[in-house]
Amino acid sequence: MSQGAYIAYQVVQFYIYLVIAYVLMSWLRPTSGLIADIYRVLGSIVEPFIGIFRRFIPPIGMIDVSPIAAFLVLRLIQQVLLSL
Repeated sequence: MSQGAYIAYQVVQFYIYLVIAYVLMSWLRPTSGLIADIYRVLGSIVEPFIGIFRRFIPPIGMIDVSPIAAFLVLRLIQQVLLSL
């Protein structure tokens, strides 16, 4: 793996962690304080990417599966980067 591919892999891995943190925090729905501020910042970083999948994947009942699709795409990107 080249140095550039390794850095890109690590960036994608960090973004995966942000997606997971955002999903976990969405279950709590903080309304005020530091946690709410962190949730809003995570939303501004993660929502544009997850929003792409929300346009094509409808919620199943009350469950939004678009973060799962986003996670799978990010893992696919990582696998491609590993092969470089």
